[in-house]
Amino acid sequence: MKLSWGYRILFIYLAFVSGIIFLVFKASGERYDMVTDNYYEQELKYQEVIDQKSRVAALSAPLSITHANDQLRIGFPPELKGIQLKGQVFLYRPSDEKSDIKKSFVTSNGQFNMVLPSHPSGMYELKLSWEDDSQQFYYEQKIFL
Repeated sequence: MKLSWGYRILFIYLAFVSGIIFLVFKASGERYDMVTDNYYEQELKYQEVIDQKSRVAALSAPLSITHANDQLRIGFPPELKGIQLKGQVFLYRPSDEKSDIKKSFVTSNGQFNMVLPSHPSGMYELKLSWEDDSQQFYYEQKIFL
C-alpha cells in the first residue's frame, strides 16, 4: 500500500512534535546546581577577591598543594611560617553540590593537612581563603582527587 504525500507530512510532523516533547520531558528532569545562592552580592564584592589574589601572587613562593591517601596537604610560603593563619578550605564540585567539602582551619606552622571523607573522585575547584593579622588572601586551583 502506497501512502499519499499528506500522510507522509503528517507522520513527519508527529515525529517532530513527539521528539520535542521528549526533549522537554528529559530537560525538566535534569538537575542543576547553582554555584552559590547569592551570586549577585558576591559579584559586587569581586574587587576584594581580585585584591586578595594579587596578594597571593606577590608571595615569595607559590602554595604547594598535594593529595595522597585521602589527605590534602596545603603548604604555605616560608614568610607565612610562624604566623597564625585562620582560613577556610572549600572544595567545590561543579557537577554535584552534595559532594562539596568545606572546612575551617587555624595553623601557624606553615602547612595544613585535611582528611578527605570518602566521596566520588573527580574534578574539584579548590577555593582557599585565609587571613593573617593584617591581610586577607584568596587562592583558586582546579584539582583532581
